[in-house]
Amino acid sequence: MSKRKKNNSSIHQVLTQMVLDIFEQNGNTPLNYKQVSAKLNVRDPESREIIYDILKDEVKKSVLKEIAPGKFQLLELKTFIEGVVDLTNDGSAFIVTDDEFESDIFIAPRKLRTALNGDRVKVYVYAKSKGKHKEGEVIEILQRAKMEFTGIVKLSERYAFFIPDDRKMMHDIFIPISELNGAKNGIKAVAEITDWPTEAKNPIGRIKHILGAQGENDTEMNAILAEYGFPLSFPAEVEHDAEEIPDVITPEEIAKRRDFRNITTFTIDPFDAKDFDDALSYRVLDNGNYEVGVHIADVSHYITPDSALDKEALDRATSVYLVDRVIPMLPERLSNGLCSLRPKEEKLCFSAVFEMDENANIITEWYGKTIIYSDRRFTYEEVQEVIETGKGDFKEEIFKLNALAYKLRDRKFKNGAISFETTEVKFKLDENGKPTGVYVKERKDAHKLIEDFMLLANRKVAERVSKMGKGKHKYTFVYRVHDSPKPDALANFAQFAARFGYKINTKSDKETAKSLNYLMEDVEGKKEQNVLTHLAIRSMAKAIYTTKSSAHYGLAFDHYTHFTSPIRRYPDVMVHRLLFHYLNGGQSANAEFYEKLCSHSSLMEKKAADAERSSVKYKQAEYLRDQVGNTFMGIISGVTEWGMYVEIIENKCEGMIRLRDISDDFYTLDEKNYAIIGQRKKKIYQLGDEVKIKVKQVDLTKKQIDFILVQE
Repeated sequence: MSKRKKNNSSIHQVLTQMVLDIFEQNGNTPLNYKQVSAKLNVRDPESREIIYDILKDEVKKSVLKEIAPGKFQLLELKTFIEGVVDLTNDGSAFIVTDDEFESDIFIAPRKLRTALNGDRVKVYVYAKSKGKHKEGEVIEILQRAKMEFTGIVKLSERYAFFIPDDRKMMHDIFIPISELNGAKNGIKAVAEITDWPTEAKNPIGRIKHILGAQGENDTEMNAILAEYGFPLSFPAEVEHDAEEIPDVITPEEIAKRRDFRNITTFTIDPFDAKDFDDALSYRVLDNGNYEVGVHIADVSHYITPDSALDKEALDRATSVYLVDRVIPMLPERLSNGLCSLRPKEEKLCFSAVFEMDENANIITEWYGKTIIYSDRRFTYEEVQEVIETGKGDFKEEIFKLNALAYKLRDRKFKNGAISFETTEVKFKLDENGKPTGVYVKERKDAHKLIEDFMLLANRKVAERVSKMGKGKHKYTFVYRVHDSPKPDALANFAQFAARFGYKINTKSDKETAKSLNYLMEDVEGKKEQNVLTHLAIRSMAKAIYTTKSSAHYGLAFDHYTHFTSPIRRYPDVMVHRLLFHYLNGGQSANAEFYEKLCSHSSLMEKKAADAERSSVKYKQAEYLRDQVGNTFMGIISGVTEWGMYVEIIENKCEGMIRLRDISDDFYTLDEKNYAIIGQRKKKIYQLGDEVKIKVKQVDLTKKQIDFILVQE
């Protein structure tokens, strides 16, 4: 298509939309072409003629109706909605709307135009329905979800195509030879869409980064990061600014802070951790009470608002934890150096200090900037050994902290907190990053000790700020909130749990929490633990960051925030800044500004979690690739209309049995009962059932594991 034709087509689309908007803006009042032209400030005869033609065309498309000769009206008012494209496997899509419609809008593949999965679009909704769904067509792309994709370069003599890894990207990207950027055939790379001509089937793009040979560990891990929009390195300016920060703590700075250097202080972290962003101090006071200091790396001291470092940290919003590496939010000089609370070094902190009695009641609390000196770096395993054997460094301090943590935990659960103990899968990797074994990470008292004091600090900081100001004059703050589950989701879960003999009381939030905790206790170590825990979590709302203060359902806290991990979470940096500002008499900050940062942080947190899951799926596929043909016992962990997911009991790897591969009957999905049912023999395979499977095939590119059922 020529450039002129393309431009004319685009102009016509824009003008059509402007014409239709006039009817929306005027409450669907019947208008003739002269009235529409006047409202668009169009006066020349030629343009008015074009507007008349548009009106006639839209009548033919059933968008407008001609209610009297020359008088037009929208067929249906409010038929234009905005929403997000959710693509299905067959190339059609549903538009997830912002509650304007009772159900999502169905879009046939040809009506999607160039909209891609996740794009925010404007849709014209037809008057007719497709089954229980309204139908529509995309008329404008408001915001692209992403323009960069990871995938494989396929080269021919005169042109190249790029085949994206993303299963929901249905179009290959055409790459002109001049835009290959040195990429060779079969190489894994990142491509960026640069143009998508109106009549073209495929978008046009360029190769932005070459990732390396397909199947190599570094290539695949970097591909996952690129797929979710996380940068592979820090910009030179950011690295330079980090290197320029002085590492000397001046006497002037120390004088502004409360000094904890002579009080027993230590860190407790995983054995492979490099960034220590929290420490505990402990001492017995003259009155017999205990002073526990929760000391958090003072990241906001080193990162000034609107600096290159700050902007980069905000863009990333979180560190990303893949199977074999951490992609930090801050450059290494900060995350592993200046900010990290390393042993035998003086460090700047922002602290929450509590005076507690024997029953872990808070007598006094204090918040402010401090300087500390960590006496010892503990791993979780070392602290656990002290707890279990009563021997080791700082055993009295650890014993008392553990006893106080138990009391905090008991109180939390009595108040209605829910204990979700999910199994975390870890891999043993060789020097090339290849998995040689799989194990489940255990959570013991040492983990819970630290967790309980971090929860205490987070809760108390949120409570402190929530009391500042009254009514409409409450101080703006960054909260971590978690809504109570929707009743229907909870009812479905309760119904399913009942099949295993577990009763869920949903009469009140407190009763629900109590029965969920009994369930979590009961299922621990049983084969159905993972399935029931994941289903329970899925029935819950998702926790988010927001300036709107409300309760945290899962923790049963009226106010909650994230204060304790500023090295790896940007919301914690915001919390530190706001708290310090308010402690020093500052006025309430701009809520709208901070709400935008909260939304961005919630989005990036989800992307980081998706990237982490993707790396786990890749390693599971890589681990099972050498076990094709082997049989295992598994638990049915999910059911869909095309198959059932099974999690292997022994190693927690999950794959799919496709319905077409079950040969003894024709099976269909019973969505309500989480089951697959044979149409002739009525054999039922239900979520949570134990089945014997054989590994059929593994597709590393798609991170896909296929099983077949071994029928006894």
